[in-house]
Amino acid sequence: MLNDNSVSFDKDLITRYAQAGPRYTSYPTALQFHDEFNDGDYTETARESNEDLVPAPLSLYFHLPFCRRVCFYCACSKIITNNQARSTRYLDSLHKEIVMQGKLFDRDRCVDQLHWGGGTPTYIGNEQMSRLMQVIQKNFTLRDDDRGDYSIEIDPREIGPGTIKLLREIGFNRISIGVQDFNPAVQKAINRIQGYDETAKAVEDARTQGFHSINIDMIYGLPKQTLETSRQTLKQLVDLNPDRIAVYNYAHLPHIFKTQRQINENELPDPETKLNILQLVIDYLTQNGYVYIGMDHFAKADDELAMAQKTGSLHRNFQGYSTHANCDLIGMGVTAISCINGCYAQNARDINEYESLLEQGKLPVTRGMMLDHDDELRRDVITKLICHFNIDFSFYEDNYGIKFHRYFHDELSRLALMEKDSLLSIDNEGIHVTRKGRLLIRNICMVFDKYLPISNTNKSYSKVI
Repeated sequence: MLNDNSVSFDKDLITRYAQAGPRYTSYPTALQFHDEFNDGDYTETARESNEDLVPAPLSLYFHLPFCRRVCFYCACSKIITNNQARSTRYLDSLHKEIVMQGKLFDRDRCVDQLHWGGGTPTYIGNEQMSRLMQVIQKNFTLRDDDRGDYSIEIDPREIGPGTIKLLREIGFNRISIGVQDFNPAVQKAINRIQGYDETAKAVEDARTQGFHSINIDMIYGLPKQTLETSRQTLKQLVDLNPDRIAVYNYAHLPHIFKTQRQINENELPDPETKLNILQLVIDYLTQNGYVYIGMDHFAKADDELAMAQKTGSLHRNFQGYSTHANCDLIGMGVTAISCINGCYAQNARDINEYESLLEQGKLPVTRGMMLDHDDELRRDVITKLICHFNIDFSFYEDNYGIKFHRYFHDELSRLALMEKDSLLSIDNEGIHVTRKGRLLIRNICMVFDKYLPISNTNKSYSKVI
């Protein structure tokens, strides 16, 4: 098992293994959800989770889909509008869902993790944010010791002078700031004009108000990005000194995301430049005090993510890497996904359907799936690989009643080809991902995905690098 969190950048291998594949924020992925699973299945599963010997604590996710302006690169589920009445109607529906969901879970199950995502959660006004948190607190048991992981995504362009202070007062202690790139030409090409100074002010305010952790999101592979512009952006980013940094690969999928059709494909960096930018990102951040966690994520060595990776407790869910592996996740809002006691459940993806179902007094769950023994086993393998780059055969044999080499005979045969390329090593004890393999961890995980064809041609997935 690797302990130094380093990676080895091999362009030839990365080019050879370039293909599309899942990001594995869940396994099975949402493409496997089906509409035979409904709100009744979810309700039964949720209530059964209260009867576990030790019921899991809760993680709550709230989807606030509204944005005032469209960012051309965006692949999120969002609604672009300046009509505040639209968000008011949506919040009324969300409040109803919170009440209905709260009745399904025993109140002694504490909320260890809470996250507002979007869209732009700070699109709604201060009074609306305060009211939403009050409704949550009335229907779920939030921690009162500031030890929960309560986070929110913000857009520095969409906050007023007192917004960050208010967020801290109503219970948030972690903040994630979207930036993507600081270069003005890149910002213009993606329709996201955001000055460095207003971002720095948001970071400064978050520190002043005592937020425990600050994350900043960046993207590489955007139009007009070059090695030099990326180097300058990284310097400005490190100067802000965030606790965590997520540097995402821009996935250009205009056949799926219509807003991306407004990006000039001729301005996108060529594959070699994009790889050079990625290598620069890894080298620059690791040389400036950040640990490579995995996929696109970096954190300071004393951050909880880095510590959880060292202790083997790191987890991955729909919000990315997490330190809360033992929580049942309840997703609320349009498109939100829950993961509870062996099931995935997704709310209606159309906002009108979402609001209509709640108006009828129904939970807005419209699709999902129950996991069988094989799903849970493969999910565990994939999660361990993507979080820790290492799996121990004996763990699965003891906990799932299998002989690993026999159960995964075909998968191990396919991994042998990757072993020849030095992406990993296999011995009698387990699988160990090498420094070269860390950047290609999605490829390794795909071997264990029974729903994914060996010759993957699914256009719904982004490139692994």
